[in-house]
Amino acid sequence: MSDATDPWLIVGLGNPGPEYAANRHNVGFMVADLLAERVGGKFKRAQKAQAQVLEGRIGPPGPASRRVVLAKPMSYMNLSGGPVTALRDFYKVPTDHIVAIHDELDIDYGMLRLKLGGGDNGHNGLKSMTKSMGPEYHRVRFGIGRPPGRMQVADFVLKDFSSTERKELGYLVDRAADSVESLLADGLERAQSTYNS
Repeated sequence: MSDATDPWLIVGLGNPGPEYAANRHNVGFMVADLLAERVGGKFKRAQKAQAQVLEGRIGPPGPASRRVVLAKPMSYMNLSGGPVTALRDFYKVPTDHIVAIHDELDIDYGMLRLKLGGGDNGHNGLKSMTKSMGPEYHRVRFGIGRPPGRMQVADFVLKDFSSTERKELGYLVDRAADSVESLLADGLERAQSTYNS
């Protein structure tokens, strides 16, 4: 079982490369980038995994701050489990101290849901992580809504956010980053009661 001194591994899920940077599927990277700004560091290539990482602390100075490893897997989304498992093992992070930040089709755009464990709901990044290490990690689910009309899911998630969505995106990414900080500082139940919508 984990204790308060164990580090947290915060994983933003996405696809590497500039052509994917603004896709709906990459909202996990967007939140991880904002958390990196808040920590005051820059991502660098991990020695032991196909990922970019940043080590730091989240929370107020003193005993309440949490040691964190922020990570962006540099595999493609459907192979995220390998890099995350390698980072978990290298940094000795208990599985219940891992947080995956990801896009979620079954939640309306901009809504957040935090949870521990559960299924992958067809999300290839979660499917890969769960296959590698089981389902008992935290998720910050960022709603992107369902594709319009007959658009295929794969096409929808690999498209950039619409101009209407982009008007709110900065605020929503900020709120998702806040929810991660709350999860670490206050625990899952309090973070859920504040941020789950």
